[in-house]
Amino acid sequence: MAYDSKPKIRSSNWNYGGEKWKLSRSKIDLFMECPRCFYMDNKLGIGRPKGPSFTLNIAVDALLKKEFDIHRAKKESHPLMEKYGVDAIPLTHESLNDWRENFVGIQHVDKETGMTISGAIDDVWVDKNGNLIIVDYKATSKDGNMDSLDDTKWQTQYKRQMEIYQWLFRRKGFKVSDTGYFVYVNGRKDREAFDGKLEFDVTLIAHKGDDSWVHGKILEIKKLLDQNEIPEPAETCEYCAYRKFSAQEASKFMKPKKEKLF
Repeated sequence: MAYDSKPKIRSSNWNYGGEKWKLSRSKIDLFMECPRCFYMDNKLGIGRPKGPSFTLNIAVDALLKKEFDIHRAKKESHPLMEKYGVDAIPLTHESLNDWRENFVGIQHVDKETGMTISGAIDDVWVDKNGNLIIVDYKATSKDGNMDSLDDTKWQTQYKRQMEIYQWLFRRKGFKVSDTGYFVYVNGRKDREAFDGKLEFDVTLIAHKGDDSWVHGKILEIKKLLDQNEIPEPAETCEYCAYRKFSAQEASKFMKPKKEKLF
């Protein structure tokens, strides 16, 4: 798969202070992963190298949205919701397509910082009491059953992701259930042959969110972006470690420049 790996400096319009810049859910996660990478990305316009897209995951997301939209149009529960005892239906709302759209999503202007916080969701359900239920689709291929989230890096990020979405919807005045759900699709690898198709197990994993940390992180981010000093990297950041190591090793092979006499 081809992708553009050439380093670029982003237009200032898309950096902090630019008219198109927003603090997205993924940027908040980047801040928590490594303040230096976050600062270089959002203040200086130098992002991390990008790998190829997860096209199979994107395809699964698109098909799940179509599937749940069928039940949304009928104002009825999806069989998966009934299987797990979730008394709700997919939400019908005029802004749903915007909420799902990358670079649009649901947006909130934080009065204290003046920053626009945004996030693009996969789905929203509504229970009989009018509480919104945030839903996220995840696709993977692992041995065993996917029936709970652990404390690994990726699944911890998934939990934070949902809590940011819950925070955003509450800021927009919606009643939001503390419990959200991950529709987890796990590709089976125990079949005898491929036969031109993948088979999946689909499970519903509940997560009781706590968004009390979100605004505090937004304040930390604002403070960092307003400073004119690049912060120290996170100890666990592989990108910063690579930059440092490669620069050190490259310097061993660099010949000193001869001083010009005239």
